[in-house]
Amino acid sequence: MKLHRNVTPRQELLSEKKLFSAVAALRTPEECRAFFKDLCTPAELQAMADRWAVVEYVQKGLPYREIHRLTGVSVTTIGRVARFVATGNGGYQLASKLTSGRTEGHTKRNGDASKRTEAARHG
Repeated sequence: MKLHRNVTPRQELLSEKKLFSAVAALRTPEECRAFFKDLCTPAELQAMADRWAVVEYVQKGLPYREIHRLTGVSVTTIGRVARFVATGNGGYQLASKLTSGRTEGHTKRNGDASKRTEAARHG
């Protein structure tokens, strides 16, 4: 992590919390895409997309070389993702669980909410 000499650890945590609050406030994949394209360099965005692309395969237990063949992601990156899937903070598992029922970028829950919102607009 990049160290800021004039920022205290408390200020760093506050900045991190504000960032995660901003992400949590976004409601659609399109909103997230716009935010992350503004926030990240193309290389940073690609690195995150690569990591996310291999999570499902790692969870299914596919060999790293097979995951590499399917995704083009380096075996080193696949190993890093696998390590965090197994012993990380639980973020990959949570996000995978929350997105597993999605179709066209919306969860069933969000789809129902969208239908209710649309119905309310039309009377």
